[in-house]
Amino acid sequence: MAELEIDATSTPLVRFGVELRRSRRAMRWSQVELGRRMGYSDAMISYIERAKKKVTSNFAVKADEVFETGGTFYELWRRIAKASLLEGFPEFADAESRCRRLRTFALTIVTGLLQVPEYAEALASAAVERGAITQAEAEERVDVLVARQRLLERQKLPLIHAVLDESCLARVVGGRAVMLKQLDRIEELATRSNVTIQVAPFSLGENLPFALPVTLLDLPDGAVVGYAESHARGHLERVRETVTAWERQYDQLVVEALPKAASLTLIDKARRELAS
Repeated sequence: MAELEIDATSTPLVRFGVELRRSRRAMRWSQVELGRRMGYSDAMISYIERAKKKVTSNFAVKADEVFETGGTFYELWRRIAKASLLEGFPEFADAESRCRRLRTFALTIVTGLLQVPEYAEALASAAVERGAITQAEAEERVDVLVARQRLLERQKLPLIHAVLDESCLARVVGGRAVMLKQLDRIEELATRSNVTIQVAPFSLGENLPFALPVTLLDLPDGAVVGYAESHARGHLERVRETVTAWERQYDQLVVEALPKAASLTLIDKARRELAS
C-alpha cells in the first residue's frame, strides 16, 4: 500500500515528522535502525514521523546528532513549542539564549530560569486543571523551560542577577517536597561565580519598584532589551528610553533588596521552616 504523503506546511509537528522520515530514508535506515541509533523504540520513531506523538527537545537534539544536521531538528522543535507559549515569549527566549547578562525580578513565582522541573510541572498541571492550557501544551512548556536552562551550562556563561520577592519563598508550589527541592536549587545556583541572587523582603512594602516580573537582557551587539508579561501576553521592549527607565528601577531594587549573604540566610530559613 502506498504511503499517504503529508502536507509539510500543515503544522510544525507534521513538518518535523516529514523531515525525520525524509532524513531517515536518505540514509536508507529503517525505523528500527534509526531508533537504535537515537536510543528510542521504532514505535516512537513511527509515531513521530506520523505526527502522533509530541516531540521533546531531547529527541530533537538527538536527531541533529545522529543526522549531523547542525540544529535543523532543534529549530523545528522550537517552532512546535511556540504554539503552546505565551504570545511574545518565543522572541524573548531567543534573545535570552544569546544574552551576555541577564537581570531579572521575580514576583510570587520563582523565575523560570531557576526552576526545577518538578516546580515547573506543578505550575503547568495547575494551568491544565484550570482549563487554561491543554496537557500537551503543559508538557511543551516544561520542555521549553528545560531547553532554556541550557543557558546555565553553556561554554560562555552569562552573568545572571536575580532578585526574588520574598513571596517566591513563602508560596509553596507543588507541595512540601517539591518546594524544598526548589529552595535547594536556588541555594546551589547562588554559589556559582556568575550568579547573584538577592531577596526583596516584604518589608519593602510600597517601595518595591516593580509591580510585575521583569527581565533585562544585555545582548552580544551591545543592545539591552527588556521583557515583561501580563496575564494575556509577553512583550519584548526595545525602546531605549523605556529600557533605560527599567534599568534605573532595577538598580534601585538591587540597592533596596537584602545583600547576598542576608538573602541566602533568608532562603535557608525558609527551607528549614518548611523542612521542620
